[in-house]
Amino acid sequence: MGLGTWSWGNQLLWGYDESMDPELQELFDLMVKSGVNLFDTADSYGTGRLNGRSEQLLGRFIRENPSSAAVRDNLHVATKFATYPWRIFPSSIVSACKQSLERLGTDQLAVGQLHWSASNYAPWQEGALQTGLADCYEQGLVKAVGVSNYGPKQLKKVHAALLEREVPLASAQIQYSLLSCGSQQESLKALCDDLGIAVIAYSPLALGVLSGNYSMDNLPEGPRGLLFKQLLPEVQPLISVIDAIAEERQKTPSQVCLNFLMCQGTIPIPGTKSLSQAEENLGALGWKLDSGELTELKTTAAGLKRGMVQNIFQTA
Repeated sequence: MGLGTWSWGNQLLWGYDESMDPELQELFDLMVKSGVNLFDTADSYGTGRLNGRSEQLLGRFIRENPSSAAVRDNLHVATKFATYPWRIFPSSIVSACKQSLERLGTDQLAVGQLHWSASNYAPWQEGALQTGLADCYEQGLVKAVGVSNYGPKQLKKVHAALLEREVPLASAQIQYSLLSCGSQQESLKALCDDLGIAVIAYSPLALGVLSGNYSMDNLPEGPRGLLFKQLLPEVQPLISVIDAIAEERQKTPSQVCLNFLMCQGTIPIPGTKSLSQAEENLGALGWKLDSGELTELKTTAAGLKRGMVQNIFQTA
């Protein structure tokens, strides 16, 4: 399991405020102390004047972490380069990578990723993006490369293109949870398994729908509240199963859902913006759901009439 930092700097959806920074650093230190060493960010995380804030905070927290140099050296930062319409040359991605490295205060990323594919709206841009990603690898700016929001068709293409440059595709981020495990996600995961590509599951708690913290009488503020109001009544059969397993296991719903994803062989990266969330997420480690529980969760999820809204940047 890793840690996602989308909320760090995002005011619109997650209500970020700079007064939160001390607690963010505290939860980061806790995760490191507990053995978590994968931290996912992006150059587009942060709204308005706070654009890039997530990378800046992550870099600062790593530098100021009280662990030994050996522990800090084993922390893996994966960032994503936004497929902006003006990034039309390979050098655009290389430049974006160097800017991320500067914000993070390091000279090499563990994983550099394309945040989404341009194939849906500017397919001619794809070649430059893939070439730029391979250039980052060859120049030693990243140890490994990955993609995010690529469907099976586009994943095959980028895998083949990188292979021609002898650049292995290490990871693929997909929206994957008990509410995002339909046929497209499953076929994509199967393809990743066949190609030896690690699956990083983002939004593993479906923006909090599966966290156990919300109900129709307790909705989150902002855009999420509107989504939850529509979705919560539709997914109650699944929530009931999650709650029952959580009670039997003496775990929380979040811990059950994260453990489920790890049992599927994926690496969930739950977003965390408070110390209590970090402590709860860590409770998903060190145990495993049994086969009966996994089957019940899968079957119930598959029987829902409605699941999570999929990312608009997800391609075929």
